[in-house]
Amino acid sequence: MPFPVSLEYVPYLWQQSDILVFLVDLDNYDTFSTSYLSKIELKYLDRLQTSYFKKRYIVSRTILKHIICKIANEQSASEISTYKNKYGKVCVLNHNELRICISYTESLAVLAISKVDVGIDIELARKLALKSIFKNFHKKTSLVDKITGETDLLKIWTLKEAYSKFSNKKMHLVFNKELDLNSVNYSTYVLDNKYLISIVTSQGSYVTIINRLQKIECDWD
Repeated sequence: MPFPVSLEYVPYLWQQSDILVFLVDLDNYDTFSTSYLSKIELKYLDRLQTSYFKKRYIVSRTILKHIICKIANEQSASEISTYKNKYGKVCVLNHNELRICISYTESLAVLAISKVDVGIDIELARKLALKSIFKNFHKKTSLVDKITGETDLLKIWTLKEAYSKFSNKKMHLVFNKELDLNSVNYSTYVLDNKYLISIVTSQGSYVTIINRLQKIECDWD
């Protein structure tokens, strides 16, 4: 069970870890204020079609900036700007030392801030519409010798998504091929008996800390 932590505790966690992963409950935030978004981010926001996608973008970016502000000792979260590269990877302007990865499921956002390249994916542990979702899904993988059920398929699904983000490759280039994890570190966790989350990093001995981030009380106006 991820432990709930406050924003003020983030700098200490950063000192103790290589990879920080925060679970953020989007239902804790009912605002649609864009006061913390940069011009780049506002331009991207305009392309989102529904209020659901707009809200999760605004809230996740705002919270991410407050976390980075604590980690990088910046004066103001509003001065931090994020952007996506051509593969969709989230980057932080003027902070190339930080590796960022974001994933969503239902009303939950997962934010990873790392000192090394990282890819994450989270999915609700649910029954899958196999015929439609996995029509072109390459199931063979060096990870398992035998597919025993939908849980295994979902595990491979999350690992493939996490690997595509880690490797900075287009999703379809990873999903339709056998997944070879011999050259990376990878792990999959079950959270709250409800979610599967997979994390992929470069090889090495790294400390990963997963926590729930308590609601941030900031100026949303």
